[in-house]
Amino acid sequence: MAQDYSFDVVSQFDRQELVNAVNQAQREIATRYDFKDSGASIELGENEITLHGPSDFKLKSMVDVLQGKLVKRQLSLKILKPGPIEPAAKGTVRQKLELQQGIDDELARNLVKQIKTVSPKVQSRIQGDAIRVSSREKDLLQQVIQTLKASETPVPLQFINYR
Repeated sequence: MAQDYSFDVVSQFDRQELVNAVNQAQREIATRYDFKDSGASIELGENEITLHGPSDFKLKSMVDVLQGKLVKRQLSLKILKPGPIEPAAKGTVRQKLELQQGIDDELARNLVKQIKTVSPKVQSRIQGDAIRVSSREKDLLQQVIQTLKASETPVPLQFINYR
């Protein structure tokens, strides 16, 4: 009796690590000389991070600080989807960085096509915002993981629930 092995392909991030990275970026911006008394701030919402800055240049510097803190906490920069820089009150500017989590339907279909190119013996099913990949051979599953890691995707991919 053969056993099926499986894993899930998901796109998610550790919320607590994100909170820690944003807090570190807020502290650095509050203490940096070039941001003193400028009104620069970073706010973390449920699905977005909002940056307020006195000018475009300072706003881009804030994004760089935030990205550095994310990288130090092993969070992919692909989770951020930057919006346009908008003018705000009193001559300041604002930018919203949308947080991306989950695999949308179009990307899921493309990933399933990539999985099928590895081997027709591998079964893949879309389950909400995750993809379940199963096979009778562990080696084929490892090939699928290597193929997906090598592919360019707009969101970071994780491989969980190995069985």
